[in-house]
Amino acid sequence: MDKILEAVVMSSYPNNVKQGLVRRVIEAAKQPMDSEQCWSMLELSTKLYLTGDTKYKREIGKEVLEVYGHYHPEEFEEFFNVRFLLSLLQEGYGPLGKRSHYVLDYIQLGLQFVLESPSANSIFSLLRIEVLRKVCERPSPKQCAKISKLLTQHPQCIPTGKHQLLFCQQLIRCIGQFQCVSEGEEEIMEFLEQVNKVSGLLQRIWRTQTSAILPSLKELFTIISSTEEQEAPSNALASVVQFVPLELMDGVIRNLTNDDSITDVQMMMAIGRMIDWVSWPLGKNIDKWIIALLKGLAAVKKFSILIEVTLSKIEKVFSKLLYPIVREGALSVLQYMLLSFQHSHEAFHLLLPHIPRLVASLKKEDSNSATSSLEQLAELIHCMFFRFSGFPDLYEPVLEAIKALPIPNEDRIKHLLGQNAWTSQKNELACFYPRLASKSETGKIGLINLGNTCYMNSIIQSLFMASDFRHSVLNLSEGNSQPLMTKLQWLFAFLEHSQRPAISPESFLSASWPPWFTPGAQQDCSEYLKYLLDRLHEEEKTGKRIYQKLKESSLTSQAVEHHYLNKTLIEKMFGGKMMTKIRCLKCLNVSSREEVFTDLSLAFPPSDRNVCGSTPILPVEEIGPQFIEPPENAGQLMGSPWIQRKAPMASDHAAPSVSVETLCSQEQGEAANPIRGNGVGVDAAKDPLSTFVEQACAPKDSRSVPDLINYFLSPERLTAENKYHCEKCASLQDAEKVAELTEGPHYLILTLLRFSFDPRTMKRKKILDNVSIPVVLKLPILVAPEETEEVCQHGKEGAVPGSGFMTVVYDLCSVVVHSGISSESGHYYCYSRECTDTVPHGQPRDGVPKPASDKQLDLEIQWYLFNDTRVSFSSFESVSNVTSFFPKDTAYVLFYRQRPERQSCLLHEALAEAGRLHGEPSLHKDLMEAISKDNILFLQEQEKEARNRAAYISALPKSPLWWRDLDRDKDDDSSSGGCSPAAGGGGSGSFHGLVF
Repeated sequence: MDKILEAVVMSSYPNNVKQGLVRRVIEAAKQPMDSEQCWSMLELSTKLYLTGDTKYKREIGKEVLEVYGHYHPEEFEEFFNVRFLLSLLQEGYGPLGKRSHYVLDYIQLGLQFVLESPSANSIFSLLRIEVLRKVCERPSPKQCAKISKLLTQHPQCIPTGKHQLLFCQQLIRCIGQFQCVSEGEEEIMEFLEQVNKVSGLLQRIWRTQTSAILPSLKELFTIISSTEEQEAPSNALASVVQFVPLELMDGVIRNLTNDDSITDVQMMMAIGRMIDWVSWPLGKNIDKWIIALLKGLAAVKKFSILIEVTLSKIEKVFSKLLYPIVREGALSVLQYMLLSFQHSHEAFHLLLPHIPRLVASLKKEDSNSATSSLEQLAELIHCMFFRFSGFPDLYEPVLEAIKALPIPNEDRIKHLLGQNAWTSQKNELACFYPRLASKSETGKIGLINLGNTCYMNSIIQSLFMASDFRHSVLNLSEGNSQPLMTKLQWLFAFLEHSQRPAISPESFLSASWPPWFTPGAQQDCSEYLKYLLDRLHEEEKTGKRIYQKLKESSLTSQAVEHHYLNKTLIEKMFGGKMMTKIRCLKCLNVSSREEVFTDLSLAFPPSDRNVCGSTPILPVEEIGPQFIEPPENAGQLMGSPWIQRKAPMASDHAAPSVSVETLCSQEQGEAANPIRGNGVGVDAAKDPLSTFVEQACAPKDSRSVPDLINYFLSPERLTAENKYHCEKCASLQDAEKVAELTEGPHYLILTLLRFSFDPRTMKRKKILDNVSIPVVLKLPILVAPEETEEVCQHGKEGAVPGSGFMTVVYDLCSVVVHSGISSESGHYYCYSRECTDTVPHGQPRDGVPKPASDKQLDLEIQWYLFNDTRVSFSSFESVSNVTSFFPKDTAYVLFYRQRPERQSCLLHEALAEAGRLHGEPSLHKDLMEAISKDNILFLQEQEKEARNRAAYISALPKSPLWWRDLDRDKDDDSSSGGCSPAAGGGGSGSFHGLVF
């Protein structure tokens, strides 16, 4: 009968004809027959099953085997013996030998017929040893899946005791070598099914033998932490972790992170490879294990590992949000990585170029998964905006991309940031910040944030960019007996000459720290600035004076020289004078008091008061007395120091008395109008007064700096509880109070009083009004009549004969921005540029510097953005628009530099002379040596860091080309189905593009 069957199978008849003949043979096999015939049929069917070159032949062999196993059990048991099985497993079958792919299928098929036989236990014992040997030979995923299927169906064949533990470990090693060699969807699906069978076997073993779990996990960690493997272990290992009970997680992570035998490089390798597991589809709890290990490393302060891994892997994790099937896990890992990485903006900034494209892709997908992910992503981005404010140029495209998505409230943001930080002790991360390889392309140097010290950093950078002040500080002689000024000199010198990308101002912070400030808490930068300038002034004033190059000038008289030498550097640079006058409205007696200031604190007018209202503001050249009655003729000159007017009714608004001119920034593409004479360049056909009002006033929905200065200098009525005690009347009387600027400072500091106390909430609140900032400001300064005459005789611009006022022009130098809604929180950064008296790149003619025009000041002087360690190029457009894009980012402290338009201003001449003769200040020997030594030390640190980093990076698992995921979405809009990153719903096609 075996000959007949073989002839039929090997014949060239059609399969349907063969099938009929085979049916007859099989039916005949159900009848009793002798042992020899049974053996012949079993040998033939075995040959067909194991060596058949077609699926049809193997199916015939299988059917015959099943018939003989069922109807001739004794013969089958005798044939299916231990020796035969051992030969099959160790040597294979027939001409194929060990290359036979169906031995395990054959054994699984035959086992069902010998389970009750006396030889069953011998067969099980043999298989327990042989499957362990097979696994140790690292079979392919397909063969491994067959072993798993065999052992799942016949658990009696699973190795026991110590062999079982070894079997689990070796099976994990097999999984670690699995690779999907094809990118076809069918092959990928088959590969996933094979992996799931193998990991499912581990789950089955762990359920019955929980003692095998921890040793198995130890083997898994050994594999993923190995630094010797030439090829990275397969991401299929993720399938193993999903079956580990979550209740074991805490203990496992604690043991790993506290194991001193595990090196940092091994731990970095392991967590890096685990993060790659987010690519594994259909895995459960993988994200939980990754996050748990990251948290465990943070708990034992392994911050260097966390930083390296986060920066090297976060972009890959982000790219996986394109794929619905792995999106949930990837988003969880991304959220933790970003929310925990709070010491630096680096991780978040790596993602900025990719966010708009991902958002566009998710919107296009339009699925529930995409919508949910978009909302979570937007919340995450707003948390990062809140934590790392001060990068408006970088954030603008991202803000535009997510503008239609919900914005979380501040309490929610603080909650998310608070619960995910690696540590509550910011100083523990100080040594890891910044991770900057070289100085900024701007050539400027940043300042390290020492724990909410951005308020100090922004002030120091603003003072440093005040070039006249910087040169004066750097020119200080050695041994000047001014400790704080000396520390500032050292800090400025390092900012000028260091090779480091950022330096630590720790020494200066400790020396300039206001005693009432709370360490580690956010502070008011204006308060710090006032304290700092006052300290420096008092320090010099008490005998530790600075001698400027001014006294070397032959142009100054002894009296004037004595006057200027009696001034401190702070007075020379930032000191101005203001006259406060109070007029009794009964007897009209006027009392006055002159006082010095280093900054003007500008309050916001009440919301019901329009500073630029219907009352005309006089042009500078037409300014008269400080108490002004609106003239009948707009061109009328007000020469009298006091003008009688009716006392306004209670409902009347005080008329503004001071006019402040401004040169506003031009629309992009327009040329800035140059200043003509004393006024703003205007069309001659227009009325000069109305034209000035148009330029000086901000739009109705916002305010301008001139508005606030006008309000500051406008008359104030003292009535009711604020009545003035008139000495002449010897009683309390209604009065008017007004302030006049009598001496303009070299650097004008304006503080916008944005923080006010709210009695309802008992907290300080912030005024978020947008204030337009002019790049050029023209202030009226009250001068003595003889000084006005002198200036006019020399033909200088700015003075109006008989008016008592002259115009002083100021150029914007720095803007300190506060980001946040409270003075006790938020972040400070600053925009700065260096304003000088000469045209950039221009050469002096006849030894006299050539004044810069407004257009040159606007367009040729580079703006910089200083944000702690980061320094970048910026523009006045960014300064002007920052609040429009980021409503919580508002200008707070402004620095303006006076243009030298008065011949009597000896300070300007002295500074210009010093600049021509000496160029950059020369530093004393000790300071130069300290900078040189530190630069050498920095180079050595860089070399050491490069070696260490090379070791770390080489240890990190090689990431695939993650950017292809994002680029594919940009370039390929024609893709359809689940393969497209924009497709929703998962499905088999969603595996496309993932890396296994």
